[in-house]
Amino acid sequence: MVQNPPEGYPRISPYLYYEDGAAAIEWLTRAFGFRERMRMPGEEGRIMHAELELDGGIVMLANPPREAFKNPKALGTSTSSVYTYVDDVDSHFDRAKEAGAEILQEPETMPYGDRHYGAKDPEGHEWWFGQHVKDVSPDEIG
Repeated sequence: MVQNPPEGYPRISPYLYYEDGAAAIEWLTRAFGFRERMRMPGEEGRIMHAELELDGGIVMLANPPREAFKNPKALGTSTSSVYTYVDDVDSHFDRAKEAGAEILQEPETMPYGDRHYGAKDPEGHEWWFGQHVKDVSPDEIG
Protein backbone atom coordinates (compact mmCIF):
# COMPACT_ATOMS: atom_id res chain seq x y z
CA MET A 1 0.00 0.00 0.00
CA VAL A 2 1.32 3.45 -0.91
CA GLN A 3 1.62 5.73 2.08
CA ASN A 4 0.51 9.35 1.82
CA PRO A 5 2.63 11.26 2.70
CA PRO A 6 5.74 9.14 2.24
CA GLU A 7 7.47 7.98 5.42
CA GLY A 8 9.52 10.75 6.99
CA TYR A 9 7.47 13.61 5.52
CA PRO A 10 4.85 15.78 7.23
CA ARG A 11 1.52 16.40 5.52
CA ILE A 12 2.38 20.03 4.78
CA SER A 13 5.80 21.28 3.68
CA PRO A 14 6.43 24.84 2.53
CA TYR A 15 8.17 25.10 -0.86
CA LEU A 16 10.17 28.30 -1.31
CA TYR A 17 11.91 29.66 -4.39
CA TYR A 18 15.28 31.38 -4.08
CA GLU A 19 17.28 33.19 -6.74
CA ASP A 20 20.40 31.54 -5.27
CA GLY A 21 19.34 28.19 -3.85
CA ALA A 22 22.84 27.11 -2.83
CA ALA A 23 23.40 30.33 -0.86
CA ALA A 24 19.96 29.94 0.75
CA ILE A 25 20.79 26.41 1.92
CA GLU A 26 24.07 27.57 3.44
CA TRP A 27 22.44 30.54 5.17
CA LEU A 28 19.34 28.69 6.45
CA THR A 29 21.45 25.89 7.95
CA ARG A 30 23.83 28.36 9.62
CA ALA A 31 21.31 30.96 10.80
CA PHE A 32 18.22 28.92 11.61
CA GLY A 33 19.73 25.51 12.35
CA PHE A 34 18.17 23.53 9.51
CA ARG A 35 19.86 20.30 8.41
CA GLU A 36 20.21 19.62 4.69
CA ARG A 37 18.41 16.36 3.83
CA MET A 38 18.92 16.33 0.09
CA ARG A 39 19.99 18.45 -2.86
CA MET A 40 19.31 17.84 -6.56
CA PRO A 41 21.59 20.04 -8.66
CA GLY A 42 20.28 21.54 -11.87
CA GLU A 43 21.95 23.22 -14.81
CA GLU A 44 24.52 25.98 -14.30
CA GLY A 45 24.85 25.38 -10.54
CA ARG A 46 21.17 25.97 -9.86
CA ILE A 47 19.22 23.94 -7.31
CA MET A 48 16.48 21.89 -8.97
CA HIS A 49 15.17 20.66 -5.59
CA ALA A 50 16.44 20.61 -2.02
CA GLU A 51 15.02 19.70 1.35
CA LEU A 52 15.94 21.09 4.75
CA GLU A 53 14.78 19.59 8.03
CA LEU A 54 14.31 20.97 11.53
CA ASP A 55 13.04 18.61 14.22
CA GLY A 56 10.88 16.60 11.79
CA GLY A 57 9.58 19.61 9.84
CA ILE A 58 10.63 19.95 6.22
CA VAL A 59 11.11 22.99 4.01
CA MET A 60 11.61 22.36 0.32
CA LEU A 61 13.34 24.87 -1.93
CA ALA A 62 14.65 25.42 -5.43
CA ASN A 63 15.79 28.05 -7.84
CA PRO A 64 12.68 29.29 -9.63
CA PRO A 65 11.71 27.35 -12.73
CA ARG A 66 10.82 30.49 -14.65
CA GLU A 67 12.58 33.72 -15.45
CA ALA A 68 9.71 35.96 -14.30
CA PHE A 69 10.30 35.02 -10.65
CA LYS A 70 11.00 37.77 -8.13
CA ASN A 71 11.83 37.01 -4.53
CA PRO A 72 10.17 39.00 -1.71
CA LYS A 73 13.21 41.29 -1.41
CA ALA A 74 12.95 42.25 -5.11
CA LEU A 75 9.18 42.72 -4.80
CA GLY A 76 9.63 44.93 -1.75
CA THR A 77 6.99 43.03 0.22
CA SER A 78 6.32 39.66 1.82
CA THR A 79 3.54 37.51 0.46
CA SER A 80 3.75 34.75 3.07
CA SER A 81 5.64 33.58 6.13
CA VAL A 82 6.68 30.27 7.65
CA TYR A 83 5.97 29.62 11.35
CA THR A 84 8.19 27.03 13.03
CA TYR A 85 8.27 25.80 16.62
CA VAL A 86 11.68 25.45 18.28
CA ASP A 87 12.71 24.25 21.75
CA ASP A 88 14.44 27.45 22.92
CA VAL A 89 13.26 30.50 21.01
CA ASP A 90 15.59 32.94 22.76
CA SER A 91 18.78 31.04 21.88
CA HIS A 92 17.40 30.49 18.36
CA PHE A 93 16.89 34.25 18.08
CA ASP A 94 20.49 34.89 19.22
CA ARG A 95 21.79 32.48 16.55
CA ALA A 96 19.72 34.09 13.78
CA LYS A 97 20.68 37.62 14.82
CA GLU A 98 24.38 36.68 14.95
CA ALA A 99 24.09 35.25 11.42
CA GLY A 100 22.74 38.57 10.15
CA ALA A 101 19.01 37.85 9.91
CA GLU A 102 16.90 40.97 9.46
CA ILE A 103 14.89 41.02 12.68
CA LEU A 104 11.20 41.86 12.28
CA GLN A 105 10.32 41.40 15.95
CA GLU A 106 12.45 40.47 18.94
CA PRO A 107 11.24 37.58 21.14
CA GLU A 108 7.96 38.40 22.80
CA THR A 109 5.44 36.31 24.72
CA MET A 110 2.05 36.54 23.06
CA PRO A 111 -1.41 36.36 24.73
CA TYR A 112 -2.07 32.95 23.11
CA GLY A 113 0.87 31.33 24.92
CA ASP A 114 3.66 31.36 22.34
CA ARG A 115 6.91 33.26 22.72
CA HIS A 116 8.09 34.11 19.22
CA TYR A 117 10.25 36.31 17.04
CA GLY A 118 10.24 37.23 13.36
CA ALA A 119 13.12 37.46 10.90
CA LYS A 120 13.79 37.72 7.18
CA ASP A 121 16.38 35.72 5.29
CA PRO A 122 18.70 37.42 2.76
CA GLU A 123 16.15 37.03 -0.08
CA GLY A 124 13.33 38.51 2.00
CA HIS A 125 11.39 35.37 2.96
CA GLU A 126 9.69 35.95 6.30
CA TRP A 127 10.21 33.41 9.08
CA TRP A 128 8.62 33.24 12.53
CA PHE A 129 10.01 30.96 15.22
CA GLY A 130 8.01 30.21 18.33
CA GLN A 131 8.09 28.27 21.55
CA HIS A 132 4.87 27.36 23.33
CA VAL A 133 5.41 28.58 26.90
CA LYS A 134 1.91 28.67 28.40
CA ASP A 135 -1.41 26.95 27.76
CA VAL A 136 -4.18 29.52 27.42
CA SER A 137 -7.91 28.97 27.08
CA PRO A 138 -9.76 30.74 24.24
CA ASP A 139 -11.59 32.80 26.88
CA GLU A 140 -8.29 34.20 28.16
CA ILE A 141 -7.18 35.40 24.71
CA GLY A 142 -10.21 37.66 24.23
